[in-house]
Amino acid sequence: MTSRTEDEELALIKDWWQRNGKPLLTGGALALVVVLGWQAWQRYQTTQSQNASVLYQDLLQTALTPEGQPDAAKIADLSGKLKSEFGGTAYAQYGSLFVAKVAVESGRLDDAANELKAVVDKPFDATLGELAKQRLARVLAAQNKAEDALKLLDGEVDNAYLATREELRGDLLVQLKRTDDARAAYEKAKGALTEEAAVGGLQMKLDDLAKGDA
Repeated sequence: MTSRTEDEELALIKDWWQRNGKPLLTGGALALVVVLGWQAWQRYQTTQSQNASVLYQDLLQTALTPEGQPDAAKIADLSGKLKSEFGGTAYAQYGSLFVAKVAVESGRLDDAANELKAVVDKPFDATLGELAKQRLARVLAAQNKAEDALKLLDGEVDNAYLATREELRGDLLVQLKRTDDARAAYEKAKGALTEEAAVGGLQMKLDDLAKGDA
């Protein structure tokens, strides 16, 4: 077996480089672009979240008159900025919950419902979705739309929210005078709580139903 000459070795290396060198460089460059792009995206997301947090705090703290009453113009301005500039953050939806709360306190139930529906339709995460859903159900109940409110509470729910959802379901069923169903919902809510947490308002609701049966 003869050994290759230096010229033959050089020719093999050149041939290998022609076939593999460029793809290797291209792949390395692509990997670098992906890494740098991901880092830039992470920095952007962090900055967005921080800026949204500041604006959300402004909404909570400065959207009041000196008398402590909601300043409608300020609330509309700050919540609008949250949605337009930071719509992809959780703070924008927390802002919607705050706006809905102020609207309820001002008796503007339709406005509150619209704010909450927007979060329910496309929640940032499960917690915000469930919180908005339960608050919307209460707003609908106040509008004498208990049946519509009940429909919102259908479907699966994380165990962390089971007790509050079932207690709310019970409240809606009481409003509809479906006391047996209400009792079942309250019992389900009670079963999802610790023994210490199950006493109090929930137990009082069960006791009130029992009195009605007596």
